[in-house]
Amino acid sequence: MVAFLRSFAASLLALLILLAIIIGIAVVKFDSKSEIKDHSWLHIDLYGEVLEYDPPGGVMSEITGSDALTLQKILENLDKAAVDDRIDGVLLQMSASHSAGTAKMQEIRGAIQRVQAAGKPVYGYADAMNTPTYYLAAVCDSLYCPGSAYVNFQGVGGESMHLKGLLEKLGIDPELHAIRHYKSAAQMLTRTDLTPEAKKNRLLLLTDIWQIVGQALLEDRGLSEERVVELMEHALFTPDEAVSMGLFDRIAYWDEIEEMLKLEGDDQLRVVSNSRYADESPEDLGLKGDRKIAVIHAQGNIGGRENAVNPVLGIMMGHESIVRELMRAEADEDVAAIVLRVDSGGGDSLTSDLIGHAVQKVSQTKPVIVSMVDVAASGGYSVSYRATKIVADPATVTGSIGSISGKFNMSGFNEKIGLSHDSVTKGPNALLMSGNRPFTDEEWEKFSSNHWRDFRRWMMDVARQRGIAAADIDSLCMGRVWSGQRAVDLKLVDALGGQHEAVELAKAEAGLAVNEPVTLWHLPQKQDLISSVLGGGDAVAQAARWSVYREMRREAAVTWQYVNSEHLAVMPPLSIE
Repeated sequence: MVAFLRSFAASLLALLILLAIIIGIAVVKFDSKSEIKDHSWLHIDLYGEVLEYDPPGGVMSEITGSDALTLQKILENLDKAAVDDRIDGVLLQMSASHSAGTAKMQEIRGAIQRVQAAGKPVYGYADAMNTPTYYLAAVCDSLYCPGSAYVNFQGVGGESMHLKGLLEKLGIDPELHAIRHYKSAAQMLTRTDLTPEAKKNRLLLLTDIWQIVGQALLEDRGLSEERVVELMEHALFTPDEAVSMGLFDRIAYWDEIEEMLKLEGDDQLRVVSNSRYADESPEDLGLKGDRKIAVIHAQGNIGGRENAVNPVLGIMMGHESIVRELMRAEADEDVAAIVLRVDSGGGDSLTSDLIGHAVQKVSQTKPVIVSMVDVAASGGYSVSYRATKIVADPATVTGSIGSISGKFNMSGFNEKIGLSHDSVTKGPNALLMSGNRPFTDEEWEKFSSNHWRDFRRWMMDVARQRGIAAADIDSLCMGRVWSGQRAVDLKLVDALGGQHEAVELAKAEAGLAVNEPVTLWHLPQKQDLISSVLGGGDAVAQAARWSVYREMRREAAVTWQYVNSEHLAVMPPLSIE
């Protein structure tokens, strides 16, 4: 009994110390929350990893200083800035070193245009510019860069990495069954190049993005396709050349922009950061209504039960986490409809199907509108197609209705390193999926036939749910990816737009008036501080894993940018005699 009391007292003391430390950090953090003054400017810095929504870890990530830059914060802050009388305009700082895809930038462009429609200017500043980022920058009222900026404006393209030769040297044989010709993910392991079909598909996607970007540059900067091609021939620009050839409006350093915009009599420009402004409630600025639209965020690689952060794979989407939020929104009487934001290139087929089944079930009670972000393909499409309606950005990558399955035969590798295995079995096919031996011909036939049966069941369900004739569905299910704008014509998607348009469609499906204000309820919600600490430490662990993953990605990106810089002003190493 004495030992138990000592153990209990020690555990209680440790918990109290942990609480004191975390609360102390939180107090310091939240005490530093500054007042937003009139005539302030919202500063958004697009740099590094740009997630769709906060990673698992919630408030702990903020306290530890590893909170993520998210598309959701940017969109919400821009919509708040459009109606906030304290905000005079937006300063959008950009760098080519960010992970936002074309679809994410489309949504930011739309939000910027809503700010401009409210009569507030948006000024862009970039220290490193490339063609994809210029698509976003072009929407700004004016563009500035410092005199030492890196400005690259060249054609769009992509490269694929192939590991077949490396695996052969290691003695690893990937025995993978891919359905079908366009399902190219396995080709990095099974080929030294892409198949003609895969190249054709990638070129089609690049062509769509080319048209989307080209139309925006024509409307925003008056750059015709001929002029764009001419500029791309030049490719690498000094800042002076970028200004003289119309890519930027003026050379200016950040402090010079602040000096230009600050109020007369003020020592410095009144600036509010993106993270600080995220603390301002939309409801306090009038962005609310009696009815709610639940916005459920489903991002990352699909696999497992709970949303999590894997230090190698990044954010994982678990079926129990997403299903729980769908059921929560369904049960809330104030929720008129649900918007499911999907940003995923796929993953485990079982996990995908379990989420998709819940989407279908809930949609029988309340409208469920899927809003696709950068990518909603393969498993990302599987969780989406059973919704009431699907909305995609024109540049969203979707489809990839195909499948890859198999195993890695490690017997050659094992032999190289002197590792041997023995086995005892009872019953047929006991070692069918063993990674220490190859498939026999009979086993391969059994495995591939089963894979085809599973795939055809999925293919025909897509046809039923999407109202696509059986004669047409086969050509759509060869593993091809499509842009959102092309997917509409193919009936894989219902409408074009981002979250803003998805919310409007959700209101219409729920029978709400077009002009009826609604409150957006984002799920999963962040745990409060006490819940994070008392919840078994999971939030703390997730925040730590996210911090490790983010720093690994950030350092790799910075190193890559440094190595590939056009000019390096580095002193050569000194030789000490």
